[in-house]
Amino acid sequence: MRLSTDKFFFLSFFIFSLLFLSATARPFVLVLSQDDLTDAAPSAADDDGASSSTSDWDEFGDSDTKREEELDPGSWRPIFEPDSELADPATDDEAMYYSGVTKMVTAVSSGDPRLMEEAAAEIEAAAAGGYPHAQSALGFLYNMGVTRERNGAKAFMYHHFAANGGNMQSKMALAYTYSRQDVSSTFLSLCDILLNWWSRSEIEVQVVVTLERLYLEILWKYMYDKAVKLYAELAEVAVNSFLISKDSPVIEPIRIHNGAEENKEALRKSRGEEDEDFQILEYQAQKGNALAMYKIGIFYYFGLRGLRRDHVKALSWFSKAVDKGEPRSMELLGEIYARGAGVERNYTKAFEWLKLASRQQLYSAYNGMGYLYVKGYGVDKKNNTKAKEYFEKAAENEEAGGNYNLGVMYLKGIGVKRDVKLACKFFILAANKGQPKAFYQLAKMFHTGVGLKLNLPMATGLYKLVAERGPWSSLSRWALESYLKGDVGKAFLLYSRMAELGYEVAQSNAAWILDKYGQRSMCMGESGFCTDTESHQRAHSLWWQASEQGNEHAALLIGDAYYYGRGTERDYERAAEAYKHAKSQSNAQAMFNLGYMHEHGEGLPFDLHLAKRYYDQALEIDPAAKLPVTLALASLWVRKNYENSFMVDMIDSLPDVFPKMEAWVENVIMEEGNATILTLFVCLLTVLYLRERQRRHAVAAAGAGEVVPQPPIDLVAPVAN
Repeated sequence: MRLSTDKFFFLSFFIFSLLFLSATARPFVLVLSQDDLTDAAPSAADDDGASSSTSDWDEFGDSDTKREEELDPGSWRPIFEPDSELADPATDDEAMYYSGVTKMVTAVSSGDPRLMEEAAAEIEAAAAGGYPHAQSALGFLYNMGVTRERNGAKAFMYHHFAANGGNMQSKMALAYTYSRQDVSSTFLSLCDILLNWWSRSEIEVQVVVTLERLYLEILWKYMYDKAVKLYAELAEVAVNSFLISKDSPVIEPIRIHNGAEENKEALRKSRGEEDEDFQILEYQAQKGNALAMYKIGIFYYFGLRGLRRDHVKALSWFSKAVDKGEPRSMELLGEIYARGAGVERNYTKAFEWLKLASRQQLYSAYNGMGYLYVKGYGVDKKNNTKAKEYFEKAAENEEAGGNYNLGVMYLKGIGVKRDVKLACKFFILAANKGQPKAFYQLAKMFHTGVGLKLNLPMATGLYKLVAERGPWSSLSRWALESYLKGDVGKAFLLYSRMAELGYEVAQSNAAWILDKYGQRSMCMGESGFCTDTESHQRAHSLWWQASEQGNEHAALLIGDAYYYGRGTERDYERAAEAYKHAKSQSNAQAMFNLGYMHEHGEGLPFDLHLAKRYYDQALEIDPAAKLPVTLALASLWVRKNYENSFMVDMIDSLPDVFPKMEAWVENVIMEEGNATILTLFVCLLTVLYLRERQRRHAVAAAGAGEVVPQPPIDLVAPVAN
């Protein structure tokens, strides 16, 4: 029996319609081996593209430096940095868009659902007019389920339109959606429905299963192809803003989870000009301290410690520091003049400052000097030999930029014979030292198959790593500033926007705010504030996305949610799956939980030997787990040696007893009046016990013939007659 034509057409159309849905992310870990290197000789096309031309090697650029507003059009920067330069709205749709976003931000700060509805209406009206940045914001509202039913398909559609219109944040959202490839579960469940529909014939079942495998393979390739192209474009925008001699410090988004001391210190140092340490540093700089001047210049130049980036202030502080003899400021002045950041671009001055810095044994300055020789800027003429010498000096002194620039020379054959394998070696050395541009070059090699074997998942992960440092990462700084000022609603909104773009830290922070603050997070739902169900579902979704990207804490929380049925239906098998994901990150709690599930046969096969193995592993990883592991091993011993006895039944009943006992303590013992009476009663019992103990000690001492010490008697001298 064969499938009918209409059934086959329906199945084909149905499967291809899933190409625009989203899938399970694969944790990214960069591990390169000899097998990743390709032995194939570069093609003629590769040789043409890698000629001695330096047109692709243009970190400084021949044109004027673009402002972040140009690199990230439609940014919310004018709202969070009102002093930033912004031209008057060119169209009514643009004015309506910024008005809507401003109202949306105000609504979550003040907790005004009506204002949020007005904001959503203005954004939707601007999106209907074809304004791409409004379409991006509308996609965000659909993805969050704010003032409308949550709809992933509509969110995807509006982000697609916005990305075609040039919105970079929507491109980030689409790239993340494609890279997750979250169609597998939906696809397979719907295929099961089709299998039940065509379950009359074994041949039909085999055909459906074959088509399922075929289309999943096509889907996988399609998704990664779309993701890698988008992330490549975004990474290129990000990398063009990086420096070539002095790499900007790696600014990781801060986790605001309560309890970690290092996070408390990071939060304390992110208060900008309001921070007490910064004010002390500024006072020292004003009194003529050269080191303080340099540090403040660094903070303003890179936008550190919660400060907004300000190249003009940075230039001023670096100039003052140089006048006081501070050598490191010379290198930064060279960068500033080469980039035209806060001052008119002047390559001659840039070379002079970099040369002075190199004489002070600041080896990273050699990178900038080498670059200027490659381009022929600020020097007599191009000199690739001289450039190579400078790059080698930087590399010999452990400067990642030197390794990166040598890699570029060998990859493109600039002044040297082209050697892709040697270029790859230099890029790996630079990447291991955290050089973001090296990750970008390795991603391109994995993407094109030049020097490294074609590997789209690896290329996607590396491109994403670089793209997340683009100008849209300013959302993280604004979110942190809002949180530190106590504006939790605004922080939650910004972290939610970043979560949609694929930032794992933002996903964790947004989920944590929901769990921690509840209604105070100003979470807006379909109608007014989020209901408990909406909050649980949104937090669950955020934790799940974070766990997909390797966050073991998130994976553990997802496992707990499925195990206890918090915000979702209880599902022991999915709980075990989440715990296994956290266990892969060497999480002791997850290992203990897996041992418990094996011991009780919940979601995993009943296996006491595996349970003991997991308990032992938990103790090996975290010695603090000694007490619970000891109790768990005792439970295993009882279960093994006294099977089907009342002792096993008593152990199994404990999980039901503990919640009741906890509720009794909370509702009865911890009630204010009862707690006071109980405290006084305990104090009275303690006093009575101590007095009785003292009395018994005295009686025992007398019975044993001991001399009981008596209180001293004051002797009075006899009075003389």
